[in-house]
Amino acid sequence: MTRSDGTGLRERDAREAEARAAVVRACRHLSAAGLSPGSSGNVSVRVGSRIIATPTGSSLRSVTEEQLAATPADQEGAPRPTKELPLHAAMYAAHPDATAVVHLHSPYATAIACLPATETGFAQLPPLTPYRVMRLGDVPLVAYAPPGSAELAAGVAAAAPGHPALLLANHGPVVAAATLDGAIDLVEELETAAQLTLLLKQAPAVPLDAAAIAALTPPGR
Repeated sequence: MTRSDGTGLRERDAREAEARAAVVRACRHLSAAGLSPGSSGNVSVRVGSRIIATPTGSSLRSVTEEQLAATPADQEGAPRPTKELPLHAAMYAAHPDATAVVHLHSPYATAIACLPATETGFAQLPPLTPYRVMRLGDVPLVAYAPPGSAELAAGVAAAAPGHPALLLANHGPVVAAATLDGAIDLVEELETAAQLTLLLKQAPAVPLDAAAIAALTPPGR
């Protein structure tokens, strides 16, 4: 609750200012890494009851702190958040401890998202490394729906519980994590797993066996 002397509002504004700076740093990092071509991709952080997100139609390489959108907004005419905000909200709802969501159109992960799902509904990401198993687990492949649609958000809501990393069919990756740095690590790990999968697609790769996977998998996953 905001205190009558305005201290609570000032504290909220300070937290949000820190969050905005962190989002812009994350956007620059992801763009420099080649993971957000053109004006694709969106990043958000949750600060209390509000979500600070990149705006609709923005480029991660050039978005500024002032252009970031806060939801709920304080005033009319404020920047509008990404049209994928329902997707972000679905990830936050499925992961109550998450404070950051990153959605990209990174090339290797998006390529894997264009392949058919396995028989169990997961993306084609074989357990080639311990890090794919420990950090990603099995990655659900969410059925295609138009970007920004309620159908896409519903598909994410159904697949996200227990899975912090998803692939959206013919679209790209989305991840949620407890911190923004954690979300960046996770989406980069997903891109690397996808890259390795495609590099070895025509080679006789040797995946980890069932015993190794069981030893690496956290209880309950």
